[in-house]
Amino acid sequence: MEKSQAPLPQKCSSFSSVREEKVRETGRSLSLGSIKLDDIHEITEDNKTSLEPEEGEQAKEATTNEEEIVHESINAEEIPLDLLSISEDVDRFLTTITTISDETQEIPELIIQRFTELLEKELAKYDAGEAKWSDDLEGMQLLDAVNRLSKLASLLTTSFSSDPKSRNAINLTGGVLHRTMIFLEEEFYILLEDSRTKVVPAAASTGQKTKRPPSFRAIAEHDRCLLPTAMASATEPTNNEASTDTVERLRRIAAEMIEAGYDLECVQVFTMARSNSLDASICNAGFEKISIDDVQRMQWEPLEASIATWIKAFRQAFTVNFPHERALCEEVFSDCGDIGRGVFRNLTRCVLVQFLDFAEAVAMTKRSAEKLFKVLDMYETLRDAAKQMDELFSSAASPEKEEKAEELAILSQLDLKSEIASALSRLGEAVVANFCDLESSIKAEAGKTPVPGGAVHPVTRYVINYLTYAFEYNETLEQVFQAHKKSERPSSMNDDGDDSHPSNNTVNVSSTNKNEDETTNEGDEQSPFAVQVMEVMDLLHQNVESKSKLYKDQSLSNIFLMNNGRYVMQKVKGSEEIKRLVGDTWCRKRSSEMRQYHKNYQRETWARLLGCFKDEGLQANGKVVKPVLKERFKNFNSMFEEIHKTQSVWVVSDEQLQSELRVSVSAVVVPAYRSFLGRFQQYLSPGRQTEKYIKYAPEDLETFIDDLFDGNATSMIRRRT
Repeated sequence: MEKSQAPLPQKCSSFSSVREEKVRETGRSLSLGSIKLDDIHEITEDNKTSLEPEEGEQAKEATTNEEEIVHESINAEEIPLDLLSISEDVDRFLTTITTISDETQEIPELIIQRFTELLEKELAKYDAGEAKWSDDLEGMQLLDAVNRLSKLASLLTTSFSSDPKSRNAINLTGGVLHRTMIFLEEEFYILLEDSRTKVVPAAASTGQKTKRPPSFRAIAEHDRCLLPTAMASATEPTNNEASTDTVERLRRIAAEMIEAGYDLECVQVFTMARSNSLDASICNAGFEKISIDDVQRMQWEPLEASIATWIKAFRQAFTVNFPHERALCEEVFSDCGDIGRGVFRNLTRCVLVQFLDFAEAVAMTKRSAEKLFKVLDMYETLRDAAKQMDELFSSAASPEKEEKAEELAILSQLDLKSEIASALSRLGEAVVANFCDLESSIKAEAGKTPVPGGAVHPVTRYVINYLTYAFEYNETLEQVFQAHKKSERPSSMNDDGDDSHPSNNTVNVSSTNKNEDETTNEGDEQSPFAVQVMEVMDLLHQNVESKSKLYKDQSLSNIFLMNNGRYVMQKVKGSEEIKRLVGDTWCRKRSSEMRQYHKNYQRETWARLLGCFKDEGLQANGKVVKPVLKERFKNFNSMFEEIHKTQSVWVVSDEQLQSELRVSVSAVVVPAYRSFLGRFQQYLSPGRQTEKYIKYAPEDLETFIDDLFDGNATSMIRRRT
């Protein structure tokens, strides 16, 4: 019949030159756009109304056949052949369902089928490397299509799940959506890997992609974060900033995955990729993950180097990497509520676990005084990081979510701060133990060989330089000792610093101080660190006194005491912090001891020499006894030459002390010799007799005294010639 022979509907006005112009602009055979859906439905309705109702059952039968013909015609020719065109049909269907509550609304299965087919074909071109996301417009249009698919799948599931006829469409959109999410996951990962540099790697430029096992096939572990092996190149770029276009694309992908219900996978991919980036950055800083057992077995030199790289990498993480990762999380997940904040917290925790494990492993190593300063550096690095936590994890949520976000941030901060505080506590205990090991080092130094020439003992140099360097960490050490102070002071130490075994060649100069208990009172008011320093100083003093007894020559013993005492005093005076800590009483006491050592030296060395100049026994019956006079000159020459020979090789390294000793000797010996020579030189016959007994003029004595304490044996004969 003729009514059934109606001409096939032609393309509606939506397939116009406007769409064709859009296709030409994008320069692609498959582009993204939209068409109208109502035109197709109008065609169907027109055909329905053209049938005569009075024809009864025959008319109904004809109508059904006509509808089948129309649908077949649409399937064959009217369904758009490109994604640009069919997208508008999908948009119109979504708008119709969401604005009109019509339970009789039918699902355009053919439209959905063609839309999903074209979308999969488009994704396949990207996945195969035939197309690249180099065109920002194309990339965003593709994401628009993914957004349509996500909304379509959600709408079908929520509004048509009870309709058996909708099962095919629901399964189709769900399956394609899942495959689309896999594609987006891969692209998300690649963009995150490439975001470490603005330069696209060579592999990406040739269409090749970095592949990894999709997280869809793995069980997510949200309570812990594993750091995969870094896949960074040998030369990590210094520019860690992603381009604005890349960040925008990452933001869109994250928004689409999360809106589609794939938030866990999105977070997993982001965490894995950025963990790789962080891990690579840390490795490039020189720090590599080391197990606790390996740290315990390491010798100090390689461990010291590892600590240095740990400090460098840790500071870089807190000043460069973490702020960058926070900014990236905030930008990528800006449309996703507080997900970005949670991702950032988990990401930083992953890295912090590595750092804190190493710190605690170092704290558990065997204590040694030489480890103090590196452990202090680690302590200060962690302490400074704890202070940055508030700023790093401060709330950046929207006002309506600020309270909840702030609560989560506070909980996260408390958790991370608790872990840092635990590591700090262990490092603090290690600092105290290592510093106190200095006492053990002093006690263990029980060498029985005296230092040649009475020079400063290596133990004295080591301990005083150690303390001087330690005072560069004065505030930190005060803080650490206050928190981890020792429970008791060693019983071997006297509070006032007096030696329990004073040297035989010294006097107890502490009795000359007016207030014997002044030092003790100062010590009681001092901090735990100050008390510990005083204990070390007193123990060193005892050690030096003990080693002075190794010298058989008492004069040399006093030179040794003066050398070591002067060295300590100069270092103390050169450091305002140490001088303030030990106090004026301690300084006066040590200065008094130094004067006593000096007096002891002069008495032991030059008193016997000056005995040659006594008048006793030189005269008999008012006349000078020449044989006695000759013997006196002879003895003086012999003794002076022996002293010169011996003490020329003695060492006084401090120029001021050396000058003081020479001046004091000259002031005693030269005037006495000049006076003796002036009074008795005339009683010796001029000529050979005078030359035999009077070898030196007073000026010669001054010259030879200036040779003392140089550490070089000098022949007096060579000097005279």
